[in-house]
Amino acid sequence: MQIAIAHDYLTQRGGAERVVLMLSRMFPDAPIYTSLYDPDGTYPEFAELDIRTSHLNRVPFFRKHHRAALPLLPFAISSMKIDAELVIVSSSGWAHGMRTRGIKLAYTYAPARWLYEGDRYLGDSTRWIRLGLNILRPALIWWDRRAHRTVDKHIAISSLTRDKLKSQYGVEAPILGAPHRYGLDDSRKISEHNPAGPRGYFLTVSRLLPYKNVDVIVDAFRYLTNERLVIVGSGPESERLKETAPDNVKFLENLLDSEVSACYSGAKALIAASYEDFGLTPLEAAVFGVPSIVLREGGFLDTVSTRSGLFFDEPTSDSVRTAVERFDAMQFDPEEIESLASRFTADAFSARLMAIIHETTRGGNSI
Repeated sequence: MQIAIAHDYLTQRGGAERVVLMLSRMFPDAPIYTSLYDPDGTYPEFAELDIRTSHLNRVPFFRKHHRAALPLLPFAISSMKIDAELVIVSSSGWAHGMRTRGIKLAYTYAPARWLYEGDRYLGDSTRWIRLGLNILRPALIWWDRRAHRTVDKHIAISSLTRDKLKSQYGVEAPILGAPHRYGLDDSRKISEHNPAGPRGYFLTVSRLLPYKNVDVIVDAFRYLTNERLVIVGSGPESERLKETAPDNVKFLENLLDSEVSACYSGAKALIAASYEDFGLTPLEAAVFGVPSIVLREGGFLDTVSTRSGLFFDEPTSDSVRTAVERFDAMQFDPEEIESLASRFTADAFSARLMAIIHETTRGGNSI
């Protein structure tokens, strides 16, 4: 069976891009179709793969600033036609609109955040981007719903996404949690040098975007003067956060996987205050037996339990500070935490996805 992979854009490093790499390992002959591709912005492994882009990729500015292209992406996506018998779509709002003659299976992170959760997702984005999206909103909703009707099988990354797919589009979708990075290759190797410094710090691993709420974590540590916070990640909020951060907050970016592993292994706990459709970073921390302190909302409810961490109820600095203070009086079993991560391995993901593919294609031919 001729198979292709489709993804929104390959311009950054995150969990969705790791899923695409996982799909490429499963189907090494499958080309990857995407609207934009920035080799410097995403994982270097993509440079060795067959990447096919839209005409928007000819504009260097859009490759570096994909959000500026948001009002134009539906047109670019719709112009892409994939000649394959099966297209596995990795989407948070765009790639499901690519045309194909074959079966379209959509692994969905969330219904279009830019369309249905714009205030939360875009934050303080450039005014003209918001203006363009507001003017085009009725047409974009029509485009999005029409694109979803071309999907033969939906898969939700979490129970939250399953519920959103049901409410937005009236479709039922099985849940398939994304695999964590460990076990995909030799990425569990731990660097001898830990760029985070001596053990015993709190850790945040996140892209620095408005809806990630990293600012409230930084502000909480302004009052936790006896604690250290290490933030691993980059993004549009980077400079603003660095300018306002207290001295006990350290920023790291562009780390090797082995260095990220070292950061996880030396942490007291992971902290996340973001609005997530799937809580991936707590799973990565759990591989090393490290508990998590997370917002009681969304995808974290699928990947954190009271045995592997603790919750706070609001994305505010006071809530984070109180949770960190409570954490010091609690005890967690590292082995029990590690057992949670074992449910989200690459092998488990591959087996479940293959079962869904066979069911959708009624067995398929030579998958």
